[in-house]
Amino acid sequence: MSFASPWALMCLAALPLIVFAHVDAHRRRRRYPVRFTALSTLAAVASEESRWRRHLPFGLLTLALAALALSLARPERIVEVPVERATVVLVTDVSRSMSATDVSPTRLEAARRAALCFLDKVPDELRVGLVSFSDGAQTLRAPTTDHRAVKLALDTLQPQFGTATGAGLQTALADLKIGADETTKRPPAAIVLLSDGAATDRTAAYDVAAQARRLRVPIFTVALGTDEGTITLNGQITPVPPDPDALKRIAALSGGDAFRAEDSDELTGVYDKLGSQLGTQPEQREITVVFAGAALLLLAAAMLASLRLNGRLP
Repeated sequence: MSFASPWALMCLAALPLIVFAHVDAHRRRRRYPVRFTALSTLAAVASEESRWRRHLPFGLLTLALAALALSLARPERIVEVPVERATVVLVTDVSRSMSATDVSPTRLEAARRAALCFLDKVPDELRVGLVSFSDGAQTLRAPTTDHRAVKLALDTLQPQFGTATGAGLQTALADLKIGADETTKRPPAAIVLLSDGAATDRTAAYDVAAQARRLRVPIFTVALGTDEGTITLNGQITPVPPDPDALKRIAALSGGDAFRAEDSDELTGVYDKLGSQLGTQPEQREITVVFAGAALLLLAAAMLASLRLNGRLP
């Protein structure tokens, strides 16, 4: 928590003085004896006043003053709020290796299901696009707030040949339509790259990642699969391990983060995290009303306690 007007916190320094004055006044009252002729009779019928009855109203009043001082300092806290008009492009690898079954039922089907979960998690205002790539890249759905249309496009994904990661990322950047002079004025944008194998155009992928960093478009990469993954190609069993190091470098060059998901459940968890990161952004919100309301409630409680216990206002 932070404060927009921290100088007002100096008011809190007066609270110890108020407490000291209250205690000193109470001690001073006890110094003066009361003159009664039948003091023994008075002591027999008078009950001793409990300390909490004497100090509860003053304690509540002190807390009310403290809350009021904090409200004057205009407290703020960071909250996650939906990002209006933000854009995310999902870039999905549909190379033949995505048909491997080391992730049930297949890597591609697990990726599709996780992407659907991602769309369910993000705010409706988030614009989402979809790009698929194998030996080339194509835009299946331009960025839109119609998440249902993106879900329908996900159903068309089919494994093909090649892994042109650079082409997929370049297509995603083109879909974002970001000009060189728009990096500071436009809403936030990001790319989510899901792939499992080494790119056939790795150098191009690194170049696009560096370009994305200049445009302030982070790339979040997800390496899907296990080292034991295989596919049958021309009658031969071919290993298709993921290449997390290459994907980590793409993420680092762009200013994004890299994840690795070795099963479908973990991949869904990754998309959940990305949904919260890309669909919201931290924002300072003033919460003065909370402390002001607490001060009023404590003040009212102090007055009621004093009238009920002592028959007078504090």
